[in-house]
Amino acid sequence: MMRRAALYIGAVLGGAALGIGSALAMAGLWPPGRAMAFGDVEVRGWRSDFAIGSKAADPYTRARVARHGLLALARTEAVYFTRAADDAGAPLSEDCVYRLSGGPMPAGWWSVTLYDGRSMLPDNTDDALSIDAERAGPGAWAVSIAPQRPSDGTPWISSRGAETFDLTLRLYMPSAGLLADPDAVLVPPRVERIACEGAA
Repeated sequence: MMRRAALYIGAVLGGAALGIGSALAMAGLWPPGRAMAFGDVEVRGWRSDFAIGSKAADPYTRARVARHGLLALARTEAVYFTRAADDAGAPLSEDCVYRLSGGPMPAGWWSVTLYDGRSMLPDNTDDALSIDAERAGPGAWAVSIAPQRPSDGTPWISSRGAETFDLTLRLYMPSAGLLADPDAVLVPPRVERIACEGAA
C-alpha cells in the first residue's frame, strides 16, 4: 500500500515537473537567456516565426513575444528575425567587438536592435542601441558592435552592460517575396567577430 502511494506521488511530482519545465522552456523563460531564439524560419543564422502576431500563434509563441517586448504585428505588417551567435557560431558577448554589415532589405523599413540576456535594452546611457534604414542609407552599410565607441568614428551599436546579448532584425512592410520564400529573398546582416577582450 505504501509503495503504491509512493509511486503515485512520484508520478504526480514527475509529471508536474515535466509539465512546468517544458512550459517554461517553450515560453523562453527557462533556462535564462535567449527568449526569442526559436521559430521555424531560419535564414543564415537569423531565426523567425511568421506566426508571431497572428491568430494562429500558440500560447508559447505569445509568451515569448510578450517577454521579448515585440510589437507583434501581423506578418504582412512586420516580421522579426533574431540571432544570438556570430557568423562563426559563438555566442554574442559584450567582451567582443563585431562588425554588423548588410545592404538593402526586402521591406519598406527595417531596424536591428541589441537586447541583453534578459531581453531588455542594456542599462547604459550611450544612446546607441540600434541601426535602421534611415541611418544606414540606401546601399551597403556597416556598423561596429562594441562596449566602447570606436575612435575612428565608425557607426556604432553599444553592447556596454549587455553581457551576452542577441540582435533583433525588424522588417516592416515586408515584400510578398520575403513572406513566400524568405531563404531566397532575404540577405540578412552578417555578424563578424573582430576581436575579444583577453584573446591572444
